[in-house]
Amino acid sequence: MSRGDRAAATGILSTSMRDNYGECGYYKKVGSTYRNPHYPGIQLCIFAWLCKWWSNESSEVTAQGASDVLLFDMACGSGEVTVAFHEWLIACKHYSSTSSTQPSQGDINKPEARTTLANITSTSLARKLQTYCAAPLGSDFPMPLVVAADPFTSAAYKDRTSLPCATLSFNDIAEGNLPPFASDISKIKTQARSPMKTEKEEFAASSARQEPYATIEMVVCSFALHLIEDPSALFALLCVLSYKTRWLVVLAPHKKPEIKGGWGWEKWNVEEWRVASMSSRAGELLYERVHCRVYRSVNY
Repeated sequence: MSRGDRAAATGILSTSMRDNYGECGYYKKVGSTYRNPHYPGIQLCIFAWLCKWWSNESSEVTAQGASDVLLFDMACGSGEVTVAFHEWLIACKHYSSTSSTQPSQGDINKPEARTTLANITSTSLARKLQTYCAAPLGSDFPMPLVVAADPFTSAAYKDRTSLPCATLSFNDIAEGNLPPFASDISKIKTQARSPMKTEKEEFAASSARQEPYATIEMVVCSFALHLIEDPSALFALLCVLSYKTRWLVVLAPHKKPEIKGGWGWEKWNVEEWRVASMSSRAGELLYERVHCRVYRSVNY
């Protein structure tokens, strides 16, 4: 099964999802050219989640004196989540510097606002995204760091973001392995990959930090977690992650996979910012047919 059910995109083969994927054959075939055609929905989900998260958790994060906030882009594809995180930071910092209140409808017509979001996407989508750019990001916002891993599309991630990507699989992560370096996401537009550099040298050039890096605030898995068909394998992965991160954000084109109680997580109602029943759909996000479900660790 592929990460999405549309095939009209560069690097996406037009045969059936099952035939494309097979024994991981789909991603081996598309490799460095992979692109997820659901990016507008992914972008909206990430903007909405980050806005809710920072609006509700900023006091706790700053009270802990965290110097950075780390996002793990797990099974990262070509970097859709990383790019959306970066775009949200740019947009929020822009509006934080120009207004102390939520942007009005007229703000979209200001030249500086058009520059901020027009470079991100179309005007119609920019209007939707603007709703989630009101979270104030002042000097107290920690340094935004990202780590990424994908066993098949690491080249696509590097080409799109200029950031490094580990080739760890779900099984590798379930065994306790994590990407060895964290990158400052603010450098996403300035880093350039040189074919003459090794991966480690590339990290050094990008001012990335070697382990041990800061605790992982959130793991985001986009259009991939449902590919784990064995419940025991899914349990093993999620149990390990519950000891390493505070939040798990799952993006998918449907309601799968099913995450059960006792696996180290509790379902989170994003709209009301409270614990929800594991079977409840209340508080989930849905944009452009992309489902966003959030879980909070009970072991972290």
